Amino acid sequence: MYDVADAKRALRVEARTRRKARPADGAAMRVRDRVLESVPIGPGAVVGGYWPLDDELDVRPLLEALARRGNPCALPVVLARGRPLGFRRWKPGDALERAGFGLSHPPARAPELDPDVLLVPLIAFDDRSMRLGYGGGFYDRTIAALRARRKLLTVGVGFALQEVPHVPTEAHDIALDWIVTEREARRRGQPA
Repeated sequence: MYDVADAKRALRVEARTRRKARPADGAAMRVRDRVLESVPIGPGAVVGGYWPLDDELDVRPLLEALARRGNPCALPVVLARGRPLGFRRWKPGDALERAGFGLSHPPARAPELDPDVLLVPLIAFDDRSMRLGYGGGFYDRTIAALRARRKLLTVGVGFALQEVPHVPTEAHDIALDWIVTEREARRRGQPA
């Protein structure tokens, strides 16, 4: 019998192993350029990013370019298990506080912002724009909560080698609007 949770766990191990083995090759700069060239991020749109963990794609070059362009940027804050992420204002040079699980986030005094565009880290993704994350459900809850309040553009960012034939999904899993890697920027529904 097929168990989605088991399939997700196995895929996480396989995909993280593959991601750890990839050489450093300037992918972050190519992803930055692809997002800026292809994804419709309007002037003044608030962009929610993330501070990279371990071998995740480093979106800091993209966030820095967006901040220079005048887009307010925010980083996620884990408020509590089972809740959506919060976002606090961040700009290049701002100090961050250490948080659990090796995360870093803006201090509590930083203004809270709701993103118009959300950059989402990936462990794996498929051609349906479905993503596999770490398994806590934070991004799915966050996307659902933000979309209940406002229009939101979601952009999965990662390495091309993270694409898999099929990401196992459950009812709460949400497809992303865009997937951007060092090789391409693909809008959901666009052929690979």
